Amino acid sequence: MIVGTWIVAVGLALLVVAAADGRAAEPARPAVSQGACYCRMAEALQCTANLTERDCRRRCDEALCDDWVWKDRWNWGYGG
Repeated sequence: MIVGTWIVAVGLALLVVAAADGRAAEPARPAVSQGACYCRMAEALQCTANLTERDCRRRCDEALCDDWVWKDRWNWGYGG
């Protein structure tokens, strides 16, 4: 009887550890997302990585870009 109880206790402990590892393996999203900033100027497209949408808009306004696009790094379509 003691062996059966011990096996159940070890099994439950393994399940708890496995569940905790699954949640810890996912990267935490930052409070402010960063992504890729694309600036089109005179038909040339320039990209700057790791900018927030606000920083992208400011940088493109200062550079007098004709058009700009910001893509959140969590939404690049790689299935991640």
